[in-house]
Amino acid sequence: MIKEFEGRTEQEAIENAAAALNIDREEFDVEILDVSKKSLFRKGNVKIKVYIGDGEDENPAASSEFEKLSITYLEDLIELMGFPGKAEVAFREDKKLGLTIVSDHSGILIGKKGKNLDAIQLILNVYAGQLDSNKRVIVDAENYRNRHEENIIRQASRTADQVMKSKRSRLLDPMNPFERRLVHTALNDVVDVETKSEGEGLYRQVRIIYKGSAR
Repeated sequence: MIKEFEGRTEQEAIENAAAALNIDREEFDVEILDVSKKSLFRKGNVKIKVYIGDGEDENPAASSEFEKLSITYLEDLIELMGFPGKAEVAFREDKKLGLTIVSDHSGILIGKKGKNLDAIQLILNVYAGQLDSNKRVIVDAENYRNRHEENIIRQASRTADQVMKSKRSRLLDPMNPFERRLVHTALNDVVDVETKSEGEGLYRQVRIIYKGSAR
């Protein structure tokens, strides 16, 4: 039997499943279907699929050949790096698969500012693109990406406050395109400032500019 449940966190979703089915946690397997990320502007939500029974024909870790091969490749890759661990499905979207690394060496695999994690993700996507050119894989560990996004938004908001007080523009640290979009989106509704990207290459900087006097 397969059923789906939701909760604000993975643990809450599991507890909801156990309560609704009136069974112990040890009696079912769990697959994370979707994670709506928590941010400063919205609450998080986790959807899980619960497998009950012997599940001989059901693999909650990988529901397709693409997922199975991507997980195997990721696990082989980090083992070759000397930091073995397991990969699990974190979420699924139409053209996106989220994998999370469970390892005693997560800190090293994440690296400074997530650079190692980004490199692992890039290598995996080169391989995954040969399997299905329409799919992209997001690699995470210890919920680093969600925490990192929240830190970027907090820093952008603090810097925007400083810009409004000093009426002088400020440059944020270099960021990749996804991180810059987070800043632009987070500050889009702040009427007294505007943002623009500066520099060349992948890691450009976002400048936060005071525009209150122009109104």
